[in-house]
Amino acid sequence: MLKSARKKEKDPEGRMPLVEHLRELRNRLGKAVLAIVIGGIVAAVYYQDIINFLTHPIQQAVGCSKPFTELAKQSKGACGNITMSGLMGPFTLMIKVSLTGGVVIASPVWLYQLWAFIAPGLHKHEKRYSMAFVAAGFPLFMAGAWFSYHVLPAAASVLIDFTPQGAVNLLPLDDLLDLVTRMVLVFGLSFELPLLLVMLNLTGMISGRRMLGWWRGMIMGVTIFAAFATPTVDPVSMLSLAAPIVLLYFVAVGFAILNDKRRARAADDSDPDEASDLDLTPQDIGEVEAVPVPRALPEQSGSGHDRVNGYDDVT
Repeated sequence: MLKSARKKEKDPEGRMPLVEHLRELRNRLGKAVLAIVIGGIVAAVYYQDIINFLTHPIQQAVGCSKPFTELAKQSKGACGNITMSGLMGPFTLMIKVSLTGGVVIASPVWLYQLWAFIAPGLHKHEKRYSMAFVAAGFPLFMAGAWFSYHVLPAAASVLIDFTPQGAVNLLPLDDLLDLVTRMVLVFGLSFELPLLLVMLNLTGMISGRRMLGWWRGMIMGVTIFAAFATPTVDPVSMLSLAAPIVLLYFVAVGFAILNDKRRARAADDSDPDEASDLDLTPQDIGEVEAVPVPRALPEQSGSGHDRVNGYDDVT
């Protein structure tokens, strides 16, 4: 009985005191951190498989199959060997890879905890838009990550060709993994730009025709962004990032134009019993009809002695 009496009914609008908000935030952060730790342990078990998966494309593209003594004698065909430095280097790298893998593995858990903390304060339509954003954003991010994973070997082949003849190119594994991670994040987040434009159109902030009018500036801006955002400086990576973003931009413009037409048809098919909007457009003076002047009231018959306290009996 005591426990049931202490339980408070939840506010349907999600309102609660500040202390309750802080307590809920602490609980959800604890669950998210615990999920990341468990995911990190799983990633540590498969650490070697993760390393092989991340480095395999570059190893196939620019890896050397000869020993160092023969590499310095070769005259062409630059390549690189993946290396590690120091006794603590492999252990530090294992911790880093395990934590990163834990964040990725536990992403459904901590994303749900974040959503559960924010959702009570959102309206119904805001929840619908946010769920659609998450549902479309995750596949787009994964598409960008997959694209970067297959573009990086081509970029590595271009960059490795700048190695002077007779020089041995060493590829530190920690730097290589940082490069792969940055490429995945940059490509994945860049693929979210069209989704942002679509969400702005759905909320009525930007029309499809206006978005279409930006196409020249958008192409130039995306190209400049790709030149600075890609960790490598080769044109292959830059064009590989800019081309799909521009394509997705035009897809978002097409969706926005179709959505505007659907919205216009829905407005035309509105209920005829509803009050129409007032036409406040100013007209020419010649088109304005003269307002009829009301006739004056007939004079009251009778003299001033018929008034009571200054008013006649009609009033």
